[in-house]
Amino acid sequence: MLKNIDESKNSMIRATIVLKPSRETSLKRRHLWVFSGAVAQVEGKPEVGDLVRVVTCQHEEIALGLYEGDSIFVRILTFTPDLFTSEEDLFRERLNAAYRLRLALGLIRSDNNVYRLVYGEGDGLPGLIIDVYGSTAVLQAHTVGMYRRRTLIAHILQGDFPEFGIKAVFDKSVMTLPETMDFATVNSYLVGEAIEEPLFENGLRIAADWLHGQKTGFFIDQRENRALVAQYAKDKHVLNLFSYTGGFSLYALKGGAAKVVSLDSSKRATEAAAQAVNDNFEEAIAARHDTVTEDAFEYLSGLTKGTYDLMIVDPPAFAKRRGNIRNALSGYRKLNALALEKVASQGFVFTFSCSQLVSLQDFRLALLTASLDAQRPIRILRQLGQAPCHPINIYHPETEYLKGFLLYVE
Repeated sequence: MLKNIDESKNSMIRATIVLKPSRETSLKRRHLWVFSGAVAQVEGKPEVGDLVRVVTCQHEEIALGLYEGDSIFVRILTFTPDLFTSEEDLFRERLNAAYRLRLALGLIRSDNNVYRLVYGEGDGLPGLIIDVYGSTAVLQAHTVGMYRRRTLIAHILQGDFPEFGIKAVFDKSVMTLPETMDFATVNSYLVGEAIEEPLFENGLRIAADWLHGQKTGFFIDQRENRALVAQYAKDKHVLNLFSYTGGFSLYALKGGAAKVVSLDSSKRATEAAAQAVNDNFEEAIAARHDTVTEDAFEYLSGLTKGTYDLMIVDPPAFAKRRGNIRNALSGYRKLNALALEKVASQGFVFTFSCSQLVSLQDFRLALLTASLDAQRPIRILRQLGQAPCHPINIYHPETEYLKGFLLYVE
């Protein structure tokens, strides 16, 4: 059980993790996780979240990381222990590097003030997510180690880098921390307070609700895919399934869609989508948009074939645990079979899986089966993925989670 959670800025190395013979191979390939099966012994008595040293069976030091003691035993912070001076310096360097990447991507500008600043292992900070909404940074810790350092991170964001423009940092870690914790947490502002300001993605004003909404408040990872929808939407009748606050719908209208329907099972989400449309478009264009609050499977089952020329199928993760993969694939197959069956001939379907545990190959196979079930031939026009502010760490394949396809339906 976890006790005495502290937030010291420079945790001392509290233990040494000794690996079994030949189990350092993945670390020498710069994979960021040490699994419990690779551990021979623990020298010391670390608490969850402590900084620990990782050594080979010959006691060769190869990494420093944050101790978890679970299936993922340690998450690596650095493979160059000799260059490590302090946690504060490491976090400052990694945050600065993350910012420089987003700057190089051209994401930080007046008409686009929403982006992911830190994507966990993709930015060398495993277990940490930071999304930026204007002058507010929303932090999510997925590990106790990162949660213990949340105040340090917040103060670096707000105080050390004025170019970030961060005035408030909100911690939204309650739903992302491990269930095994035995201390209470609460979502709250670590720095500053709520700021009312317009939020823009590629010139479109978006609705982000980090207090009550899903994830950190918006699905930033679909930015480029939303822009692609705009390219195909002209004069189309568009159905945006699992619409949330209507991100894809805004781009479809921007692209000249004749009609757009945002469907979600949440009334709060469809109301937010309707408001977002009204915030972005004059009355004549906003009139082309409708909302439906209903279950997607039920709606598709009762739909007349050919009502929509373009569909976006972007469900929540169907597999959050390895034991759910089979059921998840069955869900993707059934959902996409319904969409393929009902979309108009010569129509387009943008379909996605955000389940990291579902492989690209398995998702593609589910689509093949869906095509056969619906008796609708399909062709893949594009393979789609996560936005570049969610960079994939080539040494850590688990960072590639969003997979999608643009399908052409005969």
